[in-house]
Parts: sequence; C-alpha cells; structure tokens
Amino acid sequence: LIQLDESERITSLLNVETFDADGYVFMATKNGVVKKTPLSDFKLPRKSGKRAIKLDLNDELVGTSITSGSNDLMLVSDAGKAVFFNEKDARPLGRDTRGVKGITLEKDQSVISLIMPDNNNQILTVSENGFGKRSKVDQFRKTKRGAKGVIAMQLSERNGKLIAANEVTENDQVILISNKGTLVRTKVSEISIIGRNTQGVRVIKLKANELLNGMALTIEDEENPLPEQIKDDL
Repeated sequence: LIQLDESERITSLLNVETFDADGYVFMATKNGVVKKTPLSDFKLPRKSGKRAIKLDLNDELVGTSITSGSNDLMLVSDAGKAVFFNEKDARPLGRDTRGVKGITLEKDQSVISLIMPDNNNQILTVSENGFGKRSKVDQFRKTKRGAKGVIAMQLSERNGKLIAANEVTENDQVILISNKGTLVRTKVSEISIIGRNTQGVRVIKLKANELLNGMALTIEDEENPLPEQIKDDL
C-alpha cells in the first residue's frame, strides 16, 4: 500500500471521504510538537507517500485527527499531564514543516495520546502498573497551547508511568495488553469515574515484573463480535 523507508512504521490511520473538503490534518509528536495542515495539501497521493511533518531527531508521530479548524484538542503525556486547548492556537502550516510546541515536557517525558474530546464523554487513563480511572472531560481546565498542562492522573511508585489515554463512552470496552503477552478485556462501565487529580483503581492484576504497554478500544455487538482467537485468550 505504501513504500516505507528503513525504520519507518505506520502510526495512524485517518478515514477521509474527499481531499477537497474543508478541514485540516492535525498531528502530534512524542516530543510535544503539534501541527495542522490543510487536508487539500494531501491531494494526488504518491506511492511513496507525501511528507506530512518534518520530524526532529529521535521524534515520532503519535497521533493524528481530522479537524474543522476550531476543534478542542488534548495532549496527554506519560507524566500524567494533559494540555487542553483550541486548535486556533496553532496556525496552519505546509506539509514540509516542523510544527510548533503543543506541550512543555520535562526531561525523559513524552506525549502518548492526541484526543479530540466530546464534553459529554470521559477520558480513560491507564498506568503501566495496572491502575486506571475515568474522568469527565469537563474536569480538564483549558490552557494555552504549549503549557505544562493539568494533572490527568496522579502518578506514584504504585502507579508507574501513564501508558495510554483515550476518550471513552459507557458502551466501550478496552483490551489491555502487557509486556508478558497477557491480554484482558474489560467494560469501560466497570472502571470508576473519579476526579482527574487522583491515582485511580486497579483495572488489571499483573504478575511480578509485568507491565502494561498497550490499550485498545473495542465494541462488541451482534454485528461486530470479537474474533474467536481473541475470545479464547480472554
């Protein structure tokens, strides 16, 4: 489908009906850089792809969204901080450019998630030691782009680093995956809704030296059941 260079990998997939539509591709990187580029700049795709953002050394893309030009966006870091701002704070830039600062990070911190939240939903945060919680979107105070952010989850020796943050609804389910190959599915409705400035509750029991390293959203219904091989593992 696309010719990738050595050490290059796909990190995001966007569903686009037409490149003639108004709107932007909004991008966020691990090192806290954000950028929005008009969707029309990606017309006439090439087999080798089109450059979407110029990355710094040791940086990589972690999230993308299709935006209208006035959407609210949230960046969440592995340090448990979240910056909630309006995309109007970031002016449109061409494809072959770097972008601007989206969040201020300290040494060894990185962005793990880009979210375009709905105020009626919740933000689910999960830490590497198996703790998580849901917090209502309206609990996150809006800041300017480039701020240090507000607390999305209190981190501690008990919790470890934040490894995932997603917007969720009551009908969602999540699959949690550990570095030892353990895979557990749970209903979002079974995870407590508590304030953002809290440590959360245990969502998965891990063995010694086992850490969570991934979370994926899923919905199972009669038309879209989970694959049998996943059900067997659960």
